[in-house]
Amino acid sequence: MSRLGKKPITIPSGATVTLSDGAVTVQGPLGSLSRDFKPMIAIQSEEGVLTLTPKDHSVTTRMLWGTYASHITNMLTGVTAGYEKKLIVDGVGYKWEVKGKDLHLALGFSHPVIVPIPTELTVTSEKNILTVKGYDKERVGEFSARIKALKKVEPYKGKGIRYEGQRVRRKQGKKSAK
Repeated sequence: MSRLGKKPITIPSGATVTLSDGAVTVQGPLGSLSRDFKPMIAIQSEEGVLTLTPKDHSVTTRMLWGTYASHITNMLTGVTAGYEKKLIVDGVGYKWEVKGKDLHLALGFSHPVIVPIPTELTVTSEKNILTVKGYDKERVGEFSARIKALKKVEPYKGKGIRYEGQRVRRKQGKKSAK
């Protein structure tokens, strides 16, 4: 039994949910998201509450039950409140700036790195902090992870790109022999 799947999902004010042939469409003040779900899980909407019930008790169905509940909850949160991730760059000469629809990064390479910003995301930069905002949790996370992977944090000096609040395990450098 899924703990997440058993709980009813309340639809927040300002959001509307449309169910049709295994597809769930969520609309809110920030945007609209749609996702197709397999017919193993029945999704019903009654009086501002969504309930998910499995049609059988196979292993696959039990796995998807909580996953689908999580996806729908993330969609509802995204279209009403939105998601935000902050990235920090540390290092001498490391910087970034938003120019139009592109993100220009100087990360110590021999060339500047230019990354196109997806249309559904809002990216702002101030000094060494980059803020990625959007209504789709997966897009925000994917874009942030792509930027972070361009220059991973190195453990000796802590230079590179990391999430705000991420702890970096530091290593001790070489010891001098005297």
